[in-house]
Amino acid sequence: MRFSSPAGESARIAVNTKSVIDPRNVAQLTEQLVSGQSVGAWDIGLVAARYLSPSVRNKLADSGISYVDATGNIYIRSDAPALFIADRGLDLDPWRGPGRPRGNLKGEPAARVARTLLDAPGPWRMRQLATAARTSTGSAYRVVEFLESEALLVRNDDSTIGIPAWEPLLRRWSLDYEFLATNVVTQWIAPRGIESAIGLALATDPSTYAVTGSVAAQAWAPYAPSRSLMAYAQNPSEIAQRWGLRATDSGANVLLAEPAYSVLTDGARQREDGLSIAAPTQVAVDLLTGPGRAPGEAEELIRWMAANESLWR
Repeated sequence: MRFSSPAGESARIAVNTKSVIDPRNVAQLTEQLVSGQSVGAWDIGLVAARYLSPSVRNKLADSGISYVDATGNIYIRSDAPALFIADRGLDLDPWRGPGRPRGNLKGEPAARVARTLLDAPGPWRMRQLATAARTSTGSAYRVVEFLESEALLVRNDDSTIGIPAWEPLLRRWSLDYEFLATNVVTQWIAPRGIESAIGLALATDPSTYAVTGSVAAQAWAPYAPSRSLMAYAQNPSEIAQRWGLRATDSGANVLLAEPAYSVLTDGARQREDGLSIAAPTQVAVDLLTGPGRAPGEAEELIRWMAANESLWR
């Protein structure tokens, strides 16, 4: 295809159409399109498919390749003539049938394997990974198979497995795990403000709760004064009573979640003042899909994690 600007500048778009693109094949596809650009065969390489997963879209965009799929995901960029079109469609394949392999990281086994791979660099043998994640070998294998299909995990020459980078896995897991959607969350008001609730939390047995969200992130990457408090609690009603909270249907400044899986509070530690906070990986995932400015706080925490990996991993 060719498009032109009102000033008469034009650019040629080479369109490579596919039904489905496996993340493992992106490098070869990108090389073909980039090589055509380098020799002047076309100006823009564009991939069109029925559906493009988030990891595929990210890899294409990072390589300077445009894309479009039938769910509405689109990214087309040109510097001369200037053109930028971007929109977001679906993050899950709507045509994936029930008999197809696992297509997400939902559920407890996925959460256990994801947290294990994120929190410890490995490399791992499959049985070691299943043991560390406290899940069955079969469940671990299915999660590993999906991660491999998404190019988030690699198999080494010595038959061990590992993730080449933790951040893409963290972001991919956040698409399927959400603090509000996965756990049983109740809403509360701290009448005297969240600082008062935090003060009462300091006098509470740290094994009974784990603060997450922006309050926890302040321990590593201060962003801005926290306006709400998020915490995991095995017995939210008891914690609410200890912290002087009042139940509410609107205007909540405290969210208490009964964790859907015990792994969500694994690795909890105490802040310098004694406040029990969730592991950095869990806090980052909870913030990525949180309300308001939470995603911005997540990005700040992720930057700190990237610069201080030896302190948390």
